Amino acid sequence: MSLPHEPPGRWDTSYHAPVLVEPIVEAMEGSSLVLDCTLGGGGHSAALLAAGARVIAVDRDPAAIGAAARRLSSEMEAGRFAAHLGNYSQLGRIHALDGVRFGGILLDLGISSHQIDVVERGFTFRPGAALDMRMEGDSTAETPDAATLLNDSDEGTLERILSEYADERRARRLAREIVRRRSRQPFAIADDLVGAIRAVLGPQSGPADFARIFQAVRIAVNDELVGLARALPELRDRLEPGGVMAVISYHSGEDRLVKHSFREWSTACVCPPRQPMCTCRGRALGTTITRRPLLANDEEIAHNPRARSARLRIWRSAP
Repeated sequence: MSLPHEPPGRWDTSYHAPVLVEPIVEAMEGSSLVLDCTLGGGGHSAALLAAGARVIAVDRDPAAIGAAARRLSSEMEAGRFAAHLGNYSQLGRIHALDGVRFGGILLDLGISSHQIDVVERGFTFRPGAALDMRMEGDSTAETPDAATLLNDSDEGTLERILSEYADERRARRLAREIVRRRSRQPFAIADDLVGAIRAVLGPQSGPADFARIFQAVRIAVNDELVGLARALPELRDRLEPGGVMAVISYHSGEDRLVKHSFREWSTACVCPPRQPMCTCRGRALGTTITRRPLLANDEEIAHNPRARSARLRIWRSAP
């Protein structure tokens, strides 16, 4: 499975611009059936289909499923592509995938350009944007939105979210400021959270700070790190012998989880260091292909600045 080098943008649509397409396609070479766990606008799926793979895709967002289905309708009619609404961390709920194993599995843990650009989705800190951030959109009541999280969480929970997910040194002060402000008026739009950030971080704070803290709230709203930690071993067990898992992350916590998981799976013995006798599996489950994450090159970043923070790690299961 391979594609000739093409300039960035070949697989873009107005819905989303996929990142690191070439190394993804190269990693999946030889995989006849690929699971795209985060379909988005279908860019990665389209490239994999063009390279000769069959693709089954999953996404939590009904809008993403609709956009990709329209884009790839001919492949769907030919039986080479299928898309299912669902969460990759709850694959067992998608009964059409029961017992199916894959030669390749892809996770792109970012959000789509469409989700960011549509103000009503609430992923942006643009003035007036609703504090929503739910991956599923407002089609489900299962997930409370960002406004509910900010208004209902206690100060300690807010501090933990800001410290762990945003690496914010002033997490305690910011959590306290959120609680103080919501007591006067509940948080409802992006301006409310931006105001709290500026009050604590000072007038020098700007888009980089807003993006980092809004991303932390989004991760908490969608339980993303917990879901990723649960999903990684389950997805690993869906690989065929010699199958490949590729994960694109955009957050240090995500990348750390993936790196540590791949490292453990690639280690023969995972017993405690001083244990006198091995009682674990005693064999490596596979091999880490990327000792360091692959990054977007300058050409891709110039075309799509959102690719700057992408980190790609690849692992191959034992034959």
